[in-house]
Amino acid sequence: MEQIHGGDWAAFRTTYGTDPLDFSANVSPLGMPEDARKAAEEALETISRYPDPACRELRRALGEFHGVSPENIVCGAGAADLIRRIVFVLRPEKALVPAPSFTEYERVLEQAGCEVERYFLTEDAQFRIGEDFLTRITEETGLVILCEPGNPSGVTTAPGLLRRILEKIRHTGGYLLADECFLPFLEDAAAHTLLPELPGGGLIILRAFTKFYGMAGLRLGYAMTGDRKLAGDLAGAAQPWPVSSPAQAAGIAALSDTAYADTLRDLIRKERENLQKALLAMGLTVIPGEANFLLFRAPVTDLGEKLAREGILIRDCRAFPGLAEGWYRIAVRSSTDNARLIETLKKHVMRSE
Repeated sequence: MEQIHGGDWAAFRTTYGTDPLDFSANVSPLGMPEDARKAAEEALETISRYPDPACRELRRALGEFHGVSPENIVCGAGAADLIRRIVFVLRPEKALVPAPSFTEYERVLEQAGCEVERYFLTEDAQFRIGEDFLTRITEETGLVILCEPGNPSGVTTAPGLLRRILEKIRHTGGYLLADECFLPFLEDAAAHTLLPELPGGGLIILRAFTKFYGMAGLRLGYAMTGDRKLAGDLAGAAQPWPVSSPAQAAGIAALSDTAYADTLRDLIRKERENLQKALLAMGLTVIPGEANFLLFRAPVTDLGEKLAREGILIRDCRAFPGLAEGWYRIAVRSSTDNARLIETLKKHVMRSE
């Protein structure tokens, strides 16, 4: 199978015989919250029985956390599972997607036979969506997908523009899928989320425990919508028992760990600033991302391969529509890990000048 996302440590191990220092997957450097880990371990005691297929306790906890009715929440095996369900339930004939953006959107849309229209972001605008995006939404646009903050750019859309995009798609009768999986990393997340707009319809918000809570291996995500019938349709489109018992238990425990959340945001903010300064000091072009990763351009087209030979895995972004060779994405990790990355980068970037 072709690997189109980051985090393929297994392929790295097969090639190099060891596990990498992985900067290609944008996952919390703190790992799972301890209470979440304990809850997952305790859930193993009941692993011989099927998990709750409706994720009742988890949806109740999510409802309290977000102020949303549990009936409007659908849980799944990670965000990718829910993206697939949303596309195949809505079956849009035409979708509008920024480029570059998370490649899974286009992959699933094309598999569903949907025509994909790309809105190309530019380096001059720091890969931010502009007001002209509104003119691209027409009566034919059945679905708009926006990642907030963007992936791989890490930048956000102006909140006012984001709401105007929602108003436009509502007016034309389509849906907006707002992928907010990286939004919890923002210091001003409340200013960027579309959660208050859920009751108006035409909106689906996607979240996951994968990135912020370091639970990539457990596969846990959820979607929220003001359309209860749509929520039911999305739940009905799932495979039987889509979320394991350990994942459900870990999710419930993670939501209440506010100390973990505060510590993680502080660490990401500080280390992202340090990483950005170090990259700029090397003369590299850096997009000032606001999440837990940075997009940069280097004058080395095989930088990923060079770093891999030294045990470091980064995301080569040439697979993203709208990005050429020389663009790379790195996760923000611990100060020790980041220091090793920077020192290794210096050897290859400085040598190429």
